[in-house]
Amino acid sequence: MDLMKRSSYYYDLPQELIAQTPAEKRDSSRLLCLSRGDGSIRHAVFHDIADMLRPGDCLVINDTKVIPARLFGKADGREGEIETVLLSRTEEGGDSWKCLTRPGKKTKPGARIVYSDELSGTVTDVLEDGVRVIKFEYSGVFAEILDRVGVMPLPPYIKRKLEDKDRYQTVYARTDGSAAAPTAGLHFTNELLAELEAKGVRIARVLLHVGLGTFRPVKEDDLSAHIMHSEHIKVTPEAADLINETHANGGRVIAVGTTCVRTLETVCGEDGLVRPYEGETSIFIHPGVPFRCVDALITNFHLPESTLIMLVCAFAGYENTMRAYREAVKEKYRFFSFGDAMFIG
Repeated sequence: MDLMKRSSYYYDLPQELIAQTPAEKRDSSRLLCLSRGDGSIRHAVFHDIADMLRPGDCLVINDTKVIPARLFGKADGREGEIETVLLSRTEEGGDSWKCLTRPGKKTKPGARIVYSDELSGTVTDVLEDGVRVIKFEYSGVFAEILDRVGVMPLPPYIKRKLEDKDRYQTVYARTDGSAAAPTAGLHFTNELLAELEAKGVRIARVLLHVGLGTFRPVKEDDLSAHIMHSEHIKVTPEAADLINETHANGGRVIAVGTTCVRTLETVCGEDGLVRPYEGETSIFIHPGVPFRCVDALITNFHLPESTLIMLVCAFAGYENTMRAYREAVKEKYRFFSFGDAMFIG
């Protein structure tokens, strides 16, 4: 098996196993537990994670907050609706954002789009991959206007309308900026986090703003030709100290989701120490890439041939991972963003 070929990461998934709605209670999702050591598999419920973490462990969570980044408007002098998805602020910051627009032919530089009485924008540039730069005009607080006008940008495989937009948000979301949720964190409740802390598990907050690139398929069959999208990350001195202390004291660092893995492995040196950092990461983790920081992983089930399943294969081992996915299909686990979870340790 050539692990640098995209096709090696394909698996059969019946459409009916793609979760369209969240679990009734966040921590009632199913949990498949996979041992990195011997590849053994057992089945549990997510709340059982409290029994799997030990005093002295450090749970690392991504406290990014999904913004209602999907807007619908009309271009001056043109018929039809224009969809705009905010990706990230430009390097200059301010009110200019990198966006995806559809249909693109109506959004050339100079085009003005009106989204509501209180929000409009002008296309100022077109970047590679058809990304538009839009400078927004409004009066008031941009985040509050987005909350009124915008829609949560759910993944393309979710066809049902989300009744409660808070369910596509972790309970610990704090910093606005993501176009998609760090979905492994959706299983946690405030009560479960409090139970873990009472047990002696420490919690470190890091930040990675998830971009829509997370849903883009890998196009090249040769993984060495794949260019990873860039995302903004931040690790504070406090978080770095907590993670380093955990390892120094013999505890485990447990990453909640692939976003935390990418953040931690970006900022961890060859000496195994995590350093404070704020900036961009485009790290692509696939089999053959070493892990320096993460000891265990909580994650959802990912799309076939995606960079996310490649990361899981790098962490848990290719054969272990693909066997676990076959078991999850056989046992009818729910897949993707609103689906069930895995604990890999």
